[in-house]
Amino acid sequence: MSMRFTAKARRGAVVLMVATGLAVGAAGCGGGGDDKADKPQASASASKSGGSNPSAQEGESQAPIAELRGTDGLLLQVTSAQRDSGGFVTVNGTLKNDGAESVVIPAQVSGDETEITRHGFSFGGATLVDSKGKKRYYVLRDTDGRPLTSIGITNVDAGQTVPVFMQFPAPPADTTEVTLQLPTFASGTIQISG
Repeated sequence: MSMRFTAKARRGAVVLMVATGLAVGAAGCGGGGDDKADKPQASASASKSGGSNPSAQEGESQAPIAELRGTDGLLLQVTSAQRDSGGFVTVNGTLKNDGAESVVIPAQVSGDETEITRHGFSFGGATLVDSKGKKRYYVLRDTDGRPLTSIGITNVDAGQTVPVFMQFPAPPADTTEVTLQLPTFASGTIQISG
C-alpha cells in the first residue's frame, strides 16, 4: 500500500510541476502586450515620415544590372548585388515569366547537394564566380542546412513577376565584378556594390 501511495504522490507532483510550468509560460508570453503594440506603430510612422526608399524586393522600378535568360521564357533580372559588413553578398532580383503559359521552374535550380535539396525548392544551385580570384562561391546556409535564398517558388504564371534573393560569402573587397550562374539559365556578369 505504501508503494501505491508513493506512486500517486509522484504523479501528483509531476502534474503540479507541469501545470505550474505551463501557467508561468503563458503568463510570460501574454504580459506586456501594450508595449509591443506601440513599437510597430512607432516604426511604421517613422518610415512614413522618413520617406525611405523601397528595397529591390519592394519595388520593381530599379533597373536591372543583369538579365539571365532561362528555359521556357523565364527571365531573372538582377537588380542589386550588395556587399554587407557581415561578410556576405546579397543578390536581389525578380524572376519573370515572359512566356504565354505557366512554367514549372526546373529542379536543377535548387542544385544537387543533398543538404540543400532536402529542404525543398530553392535557388540553392546558384553560384558567384570570381574569375580574378579564381574562386566560386556557393549559396550560404543556416545552421540547419537551409539555403539563404528565396524558397518555395515552384512555378511562375504567364506574365507573373516574383521577387527573389540569394546570399553568398563575400569575395575580397577589391573584387567588384563577378559572374552569377544559375542552372538552366545563361550566366551574367554583375557589379557588387558596397
